[in-house]
Amino acid sequence: MKLFDYERASSPEVATRTGAAADASFIAGGTNLLDLMKLQVMTPGRLVDISRLDLARIEDTDDGGLSIGALVPNSDLAADPRVRDRYEVLSRALLAGASGQLRNKATTGGNLLQRTRCYYFYDTSSACNKRAPGSGCDAMEGYNRILAVLGTSDKCIASHPSDMAVAMRALDATIVTLKPDGDRRRIAIHDFYCLPGDTPEIETVLEPGELITAVELPPMPDGTRQLYRKVRDRASYAFALVSVAGVVTMADGKIATAALAFGGLGTMPWRDTRVEHLLVGQVPATALFEAAADELLADARGHGSNDFKIPLARRTLIASLRELTDTQDR
Repeated sequence: MKLFDYERASSPEVATRTGAAADASFIAGGTNLLDLMKLQVMTPGRLVDISRLDLARIEDTDDGGLSIGALVPNSDLAADPRVRDRYEVLSRALLAGASGQLRNKATTGGNLLQRTRCYYFYDTSSACNKRAPGSGCDAMEGYNRILAVLGTSDKCIASHPSDMAVAMRALDATIVTLKPDGDRRRIAIHDFYCLPGDTPEIETVLEPGELITAVELPPMPDGTRQLYRKVRDRASYAFALVSVAGVVTMADGKIATAALAFGGLGTMPWRDTRVEHLLVGQVPATALFEAAADELLADARGHGSNDFKIPLARRTLIASLRELTDTQDR
């Protein structure tokens, strides 16, 4: 067992200063971090416990949106009446993730930051550029069935595992943080995650010691239709092979607005606005949805075991768009 120090933070400000140390990690629910520590994939020298900070509130914002504290448990967030009524896609995504026991402990901030479930990342005897930069990537030629086909690089094809983050991406969430110097940042979720490129170990734009304090959701227009569709190996406690979070509005028989995010396909919660631009202003039809799928997957690249994800994603997107727009075959 690797020895580590433990400190319970008395305030967010104290947490950020302590967490800025090179070997420090924040811990709240611990549903991902503790597993990684047991396997010695992560070996922090200090754990900064933030679980008792006052960051577990869900509050309405002045513009009609919602502010979600970073420590709100996933179960509480999924069950909140405002989330179920106004952000159905988020509630559905949360309930599709993990088990009830894990949702009771997992937090909003931690969910955004959970690490990939790539087999080779978890196996310290394997080469993994994300875990050990410069060591190589055994997943490229190995068993990569659950891994990414979009946003990959020659260094890494690890997929992002979060269901919640996919819904947050479709909802244009904003992540609020506190830095060790006392400055606060508001980071749009489309700017929050990093593509692997040559540095797959850098997964987000967070700086050392920077703490997520809340996630803000914008107000939803009237008549919004929302969907979360998840394709997985079994009905519960399984990560997405492909998932779609969809938020659309209709007007005069046409698609007025569209936001689509995808899980299981990308190295981050994936969104391609070119797909949405193709749909907006058009009359829903199967041919249109097929064109949208072609656009989404134009740059998709399989690596053997995960080749099947490309046609699966195509079928899943088309079915999701049909459901969102009440479109029969035409």
